[in-house]
Order: sequence, then C-alpha cells, then structure tokens
Amino acid sequence: MFACALVLASGACADRATTPPAADAPTTTMPSQPPARPSRSAAGYDVTPLPPTKVKELASKLDPEAYRVTQNAGTEPAFCGNLLDNKKQGTYVCVVCALPLFSSEHKFNSGTGWPSFHSPVDPAHVAEKSDASHGMVRTEINCARCGAHLGHVFDDGPRPTGLRYCLNSAALRFFDKGTLPPDALTKDPTGLARGEAAAASASGTPAAAAPASMQVAYFAGGCFWGIEHWFSLCPGVSAAESGYMGGRTKDPTYKQVCYDDTGHAEVVKVVFDPSKVTYRQLLEGFFMIHDPTQLNRQGPDVGDQYRSAIFCTSAEQATAARAFIDELSKAGSFGGKRIVTQVTEGGTFYAAEDYHQDYVSKTGRACHGTNPWPEVFGTAKGAAGAAGKH
Repeated sequence: MFACALVLASGACADRATTPPAADAPTTTMPSQPPARPSRSAAGYDVTPLPPTKVKELASKLDPEAYRVTQNAGTEPAFCGNLLDNKKQGTYVCVVCALPLFSSEHKFNSGTGWPSFHSPVDPAHVAEKSDASHGMVRTEINCARCGAHLGHVFDDGPRPTGLRYCLNSAALRFFDKGTLPPDALTKDPTGLARGEAAAASASGTPAAAAPASMQVAYFAGGCFWGIEHWFSLCPGVSAAESGYMGGRTKDPTYKQVCYDDTGHAEVVKVVFDPSKVTYRQLLEGFFMIHDPTQLNRQGPDVGDQYRSAIFCTSAEQATAARAFIDELSKAGSFGGKRIVTQVTEGGTFYAAEDYHQDYVSKTGRACHGTNPWPEVFGTAKGAAGAAGKH
C-alpha cells in the first residue's frame, strides 16, 4: 500500500484517473455495430461479442477494482498490480468472461509498472479502438468477447512484434500452465490458448501423421532456430520442432550435418490444425520469414544445410507448394529473382538435439526473419503512444 501511495502522490501513473469514478460515470461499452469478427478464433474459442445483458451479469460478480478498470476504463496505479511480477508459466484470461488473452511466454519486463506482453495468444481475442483522452491519441485494447477494458498497446515493444500490450492486473486472471480449463463461459472443451496445446513428436520417424484433427508440414529456410520460433507463434500451430531432413545419414548430429556433408537440411516440423490455419497460410508465412532466392545459404550462414526447401507429407501439399512458388514467380516477387526453394515429397525427420529446441525463447537471442502472422491473418495494426505511458 505504501508503494501505491507513493506512485499516486508523485503522479507517476500518467493515464486515466486512478481514483474510482463517480457512481454515475458512464461505463465502457462495445460499439453498437462492432466490426465483423470470426465467431471462432484460431485458438479454438467462440469470440462472438456478448450481449450487454450478459456482460452486465458477469460484471456484477467482479470486485470493485476489477469493475472500475474493466467497465469504467480505469487504470490501476503503476507497480501495484498483483500480476506485475508474476513469473509463473501459464495463461492470463479476461477477468470478466475468462477468454484467454495473453501467455507467460510473451510476457516481458517493460519497466513501466504494468504487466506487459509483446503478443496476444490469438489476435482475434483482443479488440482495438482509438482513445483520444488525456491529450494524446492511444490505442485502447479490450476483450474481443465482452468488451472489458484491458489497457493500451504501444509500438515500443521488443521483438518479434515491436509491440507492448500494457495491461491492468485487475483486468486479468491467471492460470498456471497445464491448468487452463475448458472455456468457462461457453463450456467449449476444445479451446486451448497458445502454449497449452501439446503435440507428441517422434524422432527418426517417416514424415508422419498427427492426431486426426492435426496435420504436419516441414519447412527449411536457413538456421532452424529462427524458423522454429516464428512458426511457434502462428495461431493454429500446436508444436514446432527443429530437426534434420533430406540427407543420407541416419540419426545425424548437428556436428555431422555441419561438417560431414550428410546432405541434410535444417528443418522445422510444424504440427497444425487445418481448421485454424491453412497450409496456404503456412506457405505465405514461410516465404516472408526467409529469402527463397538464396541458394544453399541464408545470409551469413552458408552451406546446403541452410537451403530453402519444403518437405511435403502428401501430394496435395506438394501441388499447393509448387503452385504457390509459381504464383510468386509470375508476380515478380523478391525483385524478380529466381526462387530456388526445393519441393520434395516424403522423407525422414530426425529431431535435433534438445539445446536447439526453443532456442530463441530460451536464450533471448534474435535470429533471422520477422513475425509474418499479423500480415498473413490480416491483423497487422499500428499502435500509437509514448514510452512509459499506459
């Protein structure tokens, strides 16, 4: 409490009034005609906007601070939220309707005094609108399903998105990893936030089947650290795993692939739900992540293990991949340079050593490429604001 009092006295919380609004203050409501959104998100949740009567019913169960923040667009004092320093692995959901919003894997310390994330679990779960209050123009973020005020998003965040989603702890509820329940509102047993869906991956097995509702794709585009990282952020992808494919040596090691001319490429195995992300969308993202005109290299990494290649698990995938490459070529993409990406059907995938898995997330080291998914899914948006402002 003493820390909160200091913040309030110094005026460090440069946002909406930190004192509770008057009893007759207007509540935050969704636009009367909200923009069209998919009824089900790529993460598997029903995101149909709730009617005002349902929102009112849910909000009536909130404590006073959560109600003030979510329904009256309030802001909690900086450095006082109970989730600011939460280091546990898991998922942050809307305190009103329990829609999963953000994951611990995307949380970072912004130094601003509010929980900060560089990405939502699914772009369709967070709505945005312009906020011109307090003499500045900012982008307000709300729960896409119930309209609860969450905070603001700014363009001063870290890679891979460059965005900082600045949240109020009072607008969130946290679930430890592995304990996220079915959608508490719709009772949907299938919805899972990013990072919560697990997919088994076999080492040294033929390009293989996932569960009936899932499919597998394999992509090679330079160092697998970066390719794996970007695919792991894709909505609808439940697992991305680094490995080797396309060579002559059985059970190769990283050292053999690099120095012994095994013929293997550094590959990423992508397990995805085709009802949430199409193979075409995966192709679009893949060709944004790397430069397919570089032969047997990607930037400073030189060698056939860094070649651009797609290993297909079906004739349909191969046809789609070749057609997409032909489409890019005819459009004169990449400055009209020739696309050298190999398309191969079948092959054996060998999982890479453990220290290669989730390398970017574990080390914080950047690798080649940028996040293509906001553009692929049509959710790329600008965010205006100033550092240190919520």
